[in-house]
Amino acid sequence: MPPHPIQTTWDADILGGDPLGWPGYQPPDEESVVTGRTAHYAFAEGRFDVRGGSMGAAHGERVVRAFRRAIGERLPMLVVASSGGARMQEGMVSLIQMARTAAAAADHAAAGLLSLAIYRQPTTGGVFASYASLVDVRAAEPGATVGFAGPRVVELTLGRKLPDGSHTAESAWAAGLVDTLVAPPDHATWVDAALGLRALPLALPLPDPHPDPHRSFPEAGTETVPNRRHVAWDEVLAARDPGRPTGIDWAARLCSSWTELRGADPTVRAGLATLARDGRRLVVVAHDRHADDGRTKPAGFRLARRAIALAGRVGLPLLTLVDTPGADPAAESEAAGVASEIASTLAAMAELPTPSVSVCVGEGGSGGALAIAAADRLLMQDHAVFSVIGPEGAAAILERDVRKAPDLAERLRLTSRDLVEMGIADATVAEDADAMAGAISDALAAAEPGDRRRRFDTVTEKWLQ
Repeated sequence: MPPHPIQTTWDADILGGDPLGWPGYQPPDEESVVTGRTAHYAFAEGRFDVRGGSMGAAHGERVVRAFRRAIGERLPMLVVASSGGARMQEGMVSLIQMARTAAAAADHAAAGLLSLAIYRQPTTGGVFASYASLVDVRAAEPGATVGFAGPRVVELTLGRKLPDGSHTAESAWAAGLVDTLVAPPDHATWVDAALGLRALPLALPLPDPHPDPHRSFPEAGTETVPNRRHVAWDEVLAARDPGRPTGIDWAARLCSSWTELRGADPTVRAGLATLARDGRRLVVVAHDRHADDGRTKPAGFRLARRAIALAGRVGLPLLTLVDTPGADPAAESEAAGVASEIASTLAAMAELPTPSVSVCVGEGGSGGALAIAAADRLLMQDHAVFSVIGPEGAAAILERDVRKAPDLAERLRLTSRDLVEMGIADATVAEDADAMAGAISDALAAAEPGDRRRRFDTVTEKWLQ
């Protein structure tokens, strides 16, 4: 059953037949999916106890009709999956239900409606490879088998044993294919939070009590003490302070509720969230400078685009909290197309039809940071910095001496005040939760899609000869 009381069940009279005349096959007098609605959402719940949850013509038809009813009644959709593959005894009549249900899920998404899924034990086959995967937010029960093909089928087909932990909810979560693991007693809370009906705050691990100050940001030469001649360099050091809150820390402070959208790169976090200040629902993308080396990998940009697309499709504003030295330049990221991922994310930000606000809360490093900072309104925390390149990189390229990074920091005009004076950022904001909340709320109220393009056009025209 879905995690909330059912108001109405739909299409219980739709049952399947025997299109192939399969020897000994008796079409069930129940179906492997139940559909209907609760007070707040439509649902499609798989039943593994009926033909192993396999999808035949009647299963597909019930699901298609459920999505259509949800569109008509403007309801979110919850898929509670427990499934095998296509129903072999119905042959291709069964297989085409994957295409039909996928199209119905796409229609629901195009209508601007939110969809959720809970993957139960097991969730595999044609259901998983169609409508159950075409949802916005995905949870799985701990220990559930989750995958396209069941482990036994894979081992018999390939003739080799699968590695330990394969095809599990935990492995799907680790790969960023599932957003969270939720035990059955917590299903209702998770669904409520995702729908904005209940607060579920963002839980963060305790900070490292002994952070390594050289973990991600090597200092230039011996210039580690603030120097009155190097105001900009002092700001760079302040932005990189290992004790400074990073993007995800600010998300936890600013949001009263958070439903994770998970990716495979821990340096980028995203969520469906509620602002504590005014109860506004929005989508948030936040950097985590303290994960790995803080540099965004291709998977991080893909998660950001997933969040941006969700905001635009369901009509929610977007908030991004920027703090990264930049994109990951390693060979693995190059091979995975990091440059094209940055470009695609910049394009997604430009095409977003809902208002967007970005706050640089630490270091904005080059195009890897701009990819999610190119919002309609850009705010800078007082001691944050944003630069075309890190001062060390500029010193290495232009002076061939990284020790001159403090001098290059001055020339790059990378402080929050510099960016506001140049017209690239809209305003500075104090490093205080109340000040941040007020500034973000005001910026979201004032922002209009396209503001960012107009601002950058104006800055560019100013500096053309």
